[in-house]
Amino acid sequence: KLDWAMAELLAYGSLLMEGYPVRFSGQDVERGTFSHRHAVVRVEDSEAQHVPLAYLAKAQAPIYIYNSLLSEYAVLGFEYGYALSSPFSLVIWEAQFGDFMNGAQIIIDQYLSSAEDKWNRMNGITVLLPHGYEGQGAEHSSARIERFLNLCAENNIQVANCTTPANFFHLLRRQLHRPFRKPLVVFTPKSLLRHPRCVSTIDALAQGGFQELIDAPIADPAQVTRVVLCSGKVFYDLLELKEKDQVNDVAIVRLEQLYPLPLKQIEALRARYAQAVDWIWLQEEPLNMGAWSYILRVLRDIPFKVIAREESASPATGSHKAHEREQRDLIRRAFARHLVAH
Repeated sequence: KLDWAMAELLAYGSLLMEGYPVRFSGQDVERGTFSHRHAVVRVEDSEAQHVPLAYLAKAQAPIYIYNSLLSEYAVLGFEYGYALSSPFSLVIWEAQFGDFMNGAQIIIDQYLSSAEDKWNRMNGITVLLPHGYEGQGAEHSSARIERFLNLCAENNIQVANCTTPANFFHLLRRQLHRPFRKPLVVFTPKSLLRHPRCVSTIDALAQGGFQELIDAPIADPAQVTRVVLCSGKVFYDLLELKEKDQVNDVAIVRLEQLYPLPLKQIEALRARYAQAVDWIWLQEEPLNMGAWSYILRVLRDIPFKVIAREESASPATGSHKAHEREQRDLIRRAFARHLVAH
Protein backbone atom coordinates (compact mmCIF):
# COMPACT_ATOMS: atom_id res chain seq x y z
CA LYS A 1 0.00 0.00 0.00
CA LEU A 2 1.10 3.53 -0.79
CA ASP A 3 1.17 6.49 1.55
CA TRP A 4 0.65 10.15 0.63
CA ALA A 5 4.27 10.84 -0.26
CA MET A 6 4.60 7.85 -2.58
CA ALA A 7 1.36 8.64 -4.42
CA GLU A 8 2.46 12.26 -4.82
CA LEU A 9 5.86 11.30 -6.23
CA LEU A 10 4.22 8.75 -8.56
CA ALA A 11 1.99 11.52 -9.91
CA TYR A 12 5.04 13.63 -10.77
CA GLY A 13 6.99 10.67 -12.11
CA SER A 14 4.18 9.45 -14.35
CA LEU A 15 3.69 12.94 -15.81
CA LEU A 16 7.43 13.24 -16.46
CA MET A 17 7.38 9.89 -18.25
CA GLU A 18 4.50 11.14 -20.40
CA GLY A 19 6.51 14.19 -21.46
CA TYR A 20 5.05 16.84 -19.15
CA PRO A 21 7.64 18.97 -17.30
CA VAL A 22 7.14 19.54 -13.57
CA ARG A 23 8.18 22.76 -11.87
CA PHE A 24 7.91 22.99 -8.09
CA SER A 25 8.87 25.78 -5.69
CA GLY A 26 8.18 26.73 -2.10
CA GLN A 27 9.85 27.27 1.23
CA ASP A 28 10.82 23.66 1.96
CA VAL A 29 9.62 21.67 -1.03
CA GLU A 30 12.75 19.65 -1.71
CA ARG A 31 12.32 17.43 1.37
CA GLY A 32 8.83 18.69 2.33
CA THR A 33 8.09 20.73 5.45
CA PHE A 34 7.07 17.55 7.26
CA SER A 35 9.92 15.46 5.82
CA HIS A 36 7.67 13.36 3.63
CA ARG A 37 8.70 14.22 0.07
CA HIS A 38 12.49 13.79 -0.17
CA ALA A 39 12.43 14.80 -3.84
CA VAL A 40 16.01 16.05 -3.44
CA VAL A 41 18.49 13.88 -1.57
CA ARG A 42 21.73 15.34 -0.20
CA VAL A 43 24.96 13.40 0.08
CA GLU A 44 26.02 13.65 3.71
CA ASP A 45 29.75 14.13 3.13
CA SER A 46 29.77 16.47 0.13
CA GLU A 47 26.35 18.21 0.23
CA ALA A 48 25.92 17.13 -3.41
CA GLN A 49 22.29 16.91 -4.48
CA HIS A 50 20.52 14.05 -6.23
CA VAL A 51 16.99 14.26 -7.69
CA PRO A 52 15.71 10.71 -8.31
CA LEU A 53 12.76 11.96 -10.39
CA ALA A 54 15.22 13.39 -12.92
CA TYR A 55 16.55 9.90 -13.79
CA LEU A 56 13.49 7.80 -14.57
CA ALA A 57 14.16 7.43 -18.32
CA LYS A 58 16.25 8.97 -21.05
CA ALA A 59 13.23 10.38 -22.86
CA GLN A 60 11.46 11.86 -19.85
CA ALA A 61 10.55 15.53 -19.37
CA PRO A 62 12.63 17.64 -16.96
CA ILE A 63 11.77 18.34 -13.33
CA TYR A 64 12.68 21.62 -11.64
CA ILE A 65 12.33 21.81 -7.87
CA TYR A 66 13.61 24.67 -5.73
CA ASN A 67 13.45 25.76 -2.12
CA SER A 68 12.40 29.39 -2.37
CA LEU A 69 12.84 32.53 -0.29
CA LEU A 70 10.34 33.55 2.38
CA SER A 71 8.41 35.90 0.12
CA GLU A 72 5.14 34.29 -0.84
CA TYR A 73 4.01 37.33 -2.82
CA ALA A 74 7.09 37.30 -5.07
CA VAL A 75 7.35 33.54 -5.53
CA LEU A 76 3.68 32.85 -6.24
CA GLY A 77 3.64 35.80 -8.66
CA PHE A 78 6.64 34.36 -10.51
CA GLU A 79 5.16 30.85 -10.65
CA TYR A 80 1.83 32.20 -11.88
CA GLY A 81 3.67 33.88 -14.74
CA TYR A 82 5.63 30.69 -15.45
CA ALA A 83 2.41 28.65 -15.62
CA LEU A 84 0.91 31.24 -17.96
CA SER A 85 3.81 30.90 -20.40
CA SER A 86 4.13 27.10 -20.06
CA PRO A 87 0.61 25.61 -20.04
CA PHE A 88 1.85 22.05 -20.64
CA SER A 89 3.95 22.02 -17.45
CA LEU A 90 2.69 21.13 -14.00
CA VAL A 91 3.64 24.28 -12.08
CA ILE A 92 3.29 24.07 -8.29
CA TRP A 93 3.80 26.48 -5.43
CA GLU A 94 3.59 25.08 -1.90
CA ALA A 95 3.37 27.12 1.29
CA GLN A 96 5.43 25.86 4.21
CA PHE A 97 2.19 26.03 6.21
CA GLY A 98 -1.08 26.90 4.50
CA ASP A 99 -1.42 29.99 6.69
CA PHE A 100 1.54 31.54 4.87
CA MET A 101 -0.55 32.09 1.75
CA ASN A 102 -1.77 35.34 3.31
CA GLY A 103 1.57 36.82 2.26
CA ALA A 104 0.51 36.19 -1.35
CA GLN A 105 -3.07 37.38 -0.99
CA ILE A 106 -2.67 40.10 -3.63
CA ILE A 107 -1.64 37.55 -6.25
CA ILE A 108 -4.55 35.29 -5.26
CA ASP A 109 -7.07 38.14 -5.49
CA GLN A 110 -5.74 39.86 -8.60
CA TYR A 111 -4.70 36.86 -10.68
CA LEU A 112 -5.61 33.36 -9.53
CA SER A 113 -9.27 34.03 -8.90
CA SER A 114 -10.09 36.72 -11.45
CA ALA A 115 -7.67 36.73 -14.40
CA GLU A 116 -9.85 34.56 -16.62
CA ASP A 117 -12.85 36.81 -16.07
CA LYS A 118 -10.86 40.04 -16.45
CA TRP A 119 -8.48 39.16 -19.27
CA ASN A 120 -9.71 35.85 -20.69
CA ARG A 121 -6.43 34.18 -19.73
CA MET A 122 -6.46 30.62 -18.40
CA ASN A 123 -3.79 29.40 -16.01
CA GLY A 124 -3.11 25.94 -14.59
CA ILE A 125 -0.99 26.77 -11.54
CA THR A 126 -1.37 24.41 -8.57
CA VAL A 127 -1.16 25.74 -5.00
CA LEU A 128 -0.57 23.29 -2.14
CA LEU A 129 -1.52 24.58 1.32
CA PRO A 130 -0.93 22.30 4.35
CA HIS A 131 -4.10 22.54 6.47
CA GLY A 132 -5.53 20.77 9.48
CA TYR A 133 -6.15 21.16 13.20
CA GLU A 134 -3.53 19.23 15.18
CA GLY A 135 -3.01 21.59 18.10
CA GLN A 136 -0.09 23.45 16.52
CA GLY A 137 -1.51 26.85 17.36
CA ALA A 138 -3.15 29.74 15.56
CA GLU A 139 -0.53 30.22 12.84
CA HIS A 140 -0.13 26.58 11.80
CA SER A 141 -3.67 25.24 11.54
CA SER A 142 -5.80 26.99 8.94
CA ALA A 143 -5.09 27.82 5.30
CA ARG A 144 -8.27 29.91 5.35
CA ILE A 145 -10.62 27.71 3.30
CA GLU A 146 -13.31 30.36 3.70
CA ARG A 147 -11.28 32.98 1.82
CA PHE A 148 -10.88 30.81 -1.25
CA LEU A 149 -14.52 29.73 -1.27
CA ASN A 150 -15.57 33.39 -1.12
CA LEU A 151 -13.59 33.93 -4.32
CA CYS A 152 -15.21 31.02 -6.17
CA ALA A 153 -17.65 31.86 -8.98
CA GLU A 154 -18.16 31.10 -12.68
CA ASN A 155 -15.92 27.99 -12.47
CA ASN A 156 -12.87 30.20 -11.97
CA ILE A 157 -10.74 27.93 -9.76
CA GLN A 158 -10.73 24.41 -8.31
CA VAL A 159 -10.64 23.89 -4.54
CA ALA A 160 -9.95 20.42 -3.14
CA ASN A 161 -9.29 18.78 0.22
CA CYS A 162 -8.35 15.15 -0.43
CA THR A 163 -8.39 12.31 2.10
CA THR A 164 -6.67 9.53 0.16
CA PRO A 165 -3.29 9.34 -1.61
CA ALA A 166 -4.95 7.94 -4.74
CA ASN A 167 -7.35 10.86 -4.98
CA PHE A 168 -4.47 13.32 -4.67
CA PHE A 169 -2.58 11.38 -7.37
CA HIS A 170 -5.48 11.64 -9.81
CA LEU A 171 -6.13 15.29 -8.92
CA LEU A 172 -2.58 16.32 -9.82
CA ARG A 173 -2.60 14.39 -13.08
CA ARG A 174 -5.99 15.85 -14.01
CA GLN A 175 -4.38 19.29 -14.15
CA LEU A 176 -2.57 18.41 -17.38
CA HIS A 177 -4.89 15.82 -18.89
CA ARG A 178 -7.83 18.17 -19.14
CA PRO A 179 -8.19 20.18 -22.38
CA PHE A 180 -8.30 23.45 -20.42
CA ARG A 181 -6.42 25.10 -17.57
CA LYS A 182 -7.77 26.27 -14.20
CA PRO A 183 -5.87 27.18 -11.02
CA LEU A 184 -6.01 24.38 -8.46
CA VAL A 185 -5.90 25.03 -4.71
CA VAL A 186 -5.36 21.92 -2.59
CA PHE A 187 -5.58 21.86 1.19
CA THR A 188 -2.98 19.21 1.84
CA PRO A 189 -2.60 17.25 5.09
CA LYS A 190 0.00 17.24 7.82
CA SER A 191 -0.82 14.40 10.24
CA LEU A 192 -2.31 12.29 7.45
CA LEU A 193 1.10 12.06 5.82
CA ARG A 194 1.85 9.27 8.29
CA HIS A 195 -1.62 8.15 9.33
CA PRO A 196 -1.78 4.33 9.13
CA ARG A 197 -5.21 4.43 7.46
CA CYS A 198 -4.39 7.14 4.94
CA VAL A 199 -3.06 4.72 2.32
CA SER A 200 -4.11 3.57 -1.14
CA THR A 201 -3.52 0.47 -3.22
CA ILE A 202 -1.57 0.54 -6.46
CA ASP A 203 -4.81 -0.45 -8.26
CA ALA A 204 -6.49 2.72 -6.96
CA LEU A 205 -3.77 4.74 -8.70
CA ALA A 206 -3.71 2.65 -11.87
CA GLN A 207 -7.48 2.71 -12.38
CA GLY A 208 -10.32 5.19 -12.14
CA GLY A 209 -9.84 8.89 -11.58
CA PHE A 210 -10.44 11.73 -9.15
CA GLN A 211 -13.50 11.34 -6.91
CA GLU A 212 -15.16 14.66 -6.09
CA LEU A 213 -17.19 12.98 -3.36
CA ILE A 214 -16.59 9.72 -1.48
CA ASP A 215 -19.66 8.04 -0.04
CA ALA A 216 -19.71 5.86 3.06
CA PRO A 217 -19.45 2.06 2.65
CA ILE A 218 -22.87 1.36 4.20
CA ALA A 219 -24.28 -2.17 3.87
CA ASP A 220 -27.90 -1.03 4.16
CA PRO A 221 -28.51 2.65 3.27
CA ALA A 222 -32.10 2.32 4.45
CA GLN A 223 -30.83 2.08 8.05
CA VAL A 224 -29.11 5.48 7.90
CA THR A 225 -30.80 8.15 9.99
CA ARG A 226 -27.98 10.71 10.06
CA VAL A 227 -25.62 11.84 7.29
CA VAL A 228 -22.43 13.63 8.34
CA LEU A 229 -20.78 15.52 5.49
CA CYS A 230 -17.19 16.60 6.10
CA SER A 231 -13.99 17.44 4.26
CA GLY A 232 -10.37 16.60 4.98
CA LYS A 233 -8.59 14.78 7.78
CA VAL A 234 -11.41 15.09 10.35
CA PHE A 235 -12.94 12.12 8.50
CA TYR A 236 -10.45 9.75 10.11
CA ASP A 237 -11.33 11.01 13.60
CA LEU A 238 -15.00 10.42 12.85
CA LEU A 239 -14.32 6.98 11.42
CA GLU A 240 -12.38 5.92 14.52
CA LEU A 241 -15.24 6.73 16.90
CA LYS A 242 -17.88 5.29 14.54
CA GLU A 243 -16.07 1.96 14.46
CA LYS A 244 -15.29 2.00 18.17
CA ASP A 245 -18.94 2.52 19.13
CA GLN A 246 -20.20 0.33 16.27
CA VAL A 247 -22.59 2.99 14.99
CA ASN A 248 -24.42 1.62 11.95
CA ASP A 249 -27.02 4.28 11.24
CA VAL A 250 -24.66 7.22 10.63
CA ALA A 251 -23.07 7.71 7.20
CA ILE A 252 -19.84 9.73 6.98
CA VAL A 253 -19.44 11.30 3.54
CA ARG A 254 -16.31 13.07 2.35
CA LEU A 255 -16.52 16.15 0.14
CA GLU A 256 -13.18 15.97 -1.67
CA GLN A 257 -13.81 18.83 -4.10
CA LEU A 258 -15.29 21.92 -2.52
CA TYR A 259 -15.46 23.93 -5.73
CA PRO A 260 -16.93 23.36 -8.21
CA LEU A 261 -19.36 21.45 -6.02
CA PRO A 262 -20.22 17.96 -7.38
CA LEU A 263 -23.94 18.69 -7.47
CA LYS A 264 -24.92 15.52 -9.36
CA GLN A 265 -23.16 13.35 -6.79
CA ILE A 266 -24.80 15.29 -3.96
CA GLU A 267 -28.24 14.76 -5.50
CA ALA A 268 -27.51 11.04 -5.79
CA LEU A 269 -26.48 11.10 -2.14
CA ARG A 270 -29.79 12.67 -1.12
CA ALA A 271 -31.67 9.98 -3.02
CA ARG A 272 -29.58 7.22 -1.42
CA TYR A 273 -30.25 8.52 2.10
CA ALA A 274 -33.72 9.95 1.50
CA GLN A 275 -34.96 8.58 4.82
CA ALA A 276 -32.21 10.30 6.87
CA VAL A 277 -33.59 12.65 9.52
CA ASP A 278 -30.40 14.62 10.24
CA TRP A 279 -28.03 16.15 7.73
CA ILE A 280 -24.89 17.48 9.42
CA TRP A 281 -22.03 19.60 8.11
CA LEU A 282 -19.03 18.99 10.37
CA GLN A 283 -15.81 21.00 10.22
CA GLU A 284 -12.75 21.48 12.41
CA GLU A 285 -12.63 25.23 11.84
CA PRO A 286 -14.55 27.80 13.95
CA LEU A 287 -18.12 28.52 12.93
CA ASN A 288 -17.19 31.84 11.29
CA MET A 289 -14.43 30.15 9.23
CA GLY A 290 -14.07 27.02 7.15
CA ALA A 291 -16.57 25.94 4.49
CA TRP A 292 -19.78 26.29 6.53
CA SER A 293 -20.98 29.67 5.22
CA TYR A 294 -20.31 28.46 1.68
CA ILE A 295 -22.16 25.16 2.22
CA LEU A 296 -25.05 27.01 3.81
CA ARG A 297 -25.29 29.36 0.83
CA VAL A 298 -24.83 26.91 -2.03
CA LEU A 299 -26.70 23.90 -0.61
CA ARG A 300 -29.46 25.89 1.06
CA ASP A 301 -32.16 23.39 -0.01
CA ILE A 302 -30.60 20.75 2.28
CA PRO A 303 -31.57 21.32 5.94
CA PHE A 304 -28.02 21.12 7.28
CA LYS A 305 -27.17 21.44 10.94
CA VAL A 306 -23.59 22.40 11.72
CA ILE A 307 -20.98 21.06 14.11
CA ALA A 308 -17.96 23.34 14.40
CA ARG A 309 -15.76 25.12 16.90
CA GLU A 310 -17.19 28.23 18.50
CA GLU A 311 -16.82 31.50 16.60
CA SER A 312 -13.34 32.88 17.10
CA ALA A 313 -11.15 35.81 16.08
CA SER A 314 -8.18 33.43 15.92
CA PRO A 315 -8.08 30.45 13.54
CA ALA A 316 -7.14 28.10 16.41
CA THR A 317 -6.33 27.96 20.11
CA GLY A 318 -2.74 28.20 21.26
CA SER A 319 -3.29 25.54 23.93
CA HIS A 320 -2.78 21.91 22.94
CA LYS A 321 -5.01 20.74 25.81
CA ALA A 322 -7.79 23.08 24.69
CA HIS A 323 -7.40 21.81 21.13
CA GLU A 324 -7.78 18.18 22.22
CA ARG A 325 -10.85 19.02 24.29
CA GLU A 326 -12.45 20.88 21.37
CA GLN A 327 -11.63 18.08 18.93
CA ARG A 328 -13.11 15.38 21.17
CA ASP A 329 -16.27 17.46 21.57
CA LEU A 330 -16.64 17.88 17.79
CA ILE A 331 -16.35 14.17 17.09
CA ARG A 332 -18.63 13.08 19.95
CA ARG A 333 -21.34 15.53 18.88
CA ALA A 334 -21.47 13.85 15.47
CA PHE A 335 -22.70 10.69 17.21
CA ALA A 336 -24.56 12.40 20.05
CA ARG A 337 -27.38 9.83 20.13
CA HIS A 338 -24.97 6.90 20.33
CA LEU A 339 -22.52 7.94 23.04
CA VAL A 340 -20.97 5.30 25.26
CA ALA A 341 -18.63 5.82 28.19
CA HIS A 342 -14.95 5.64 27.29
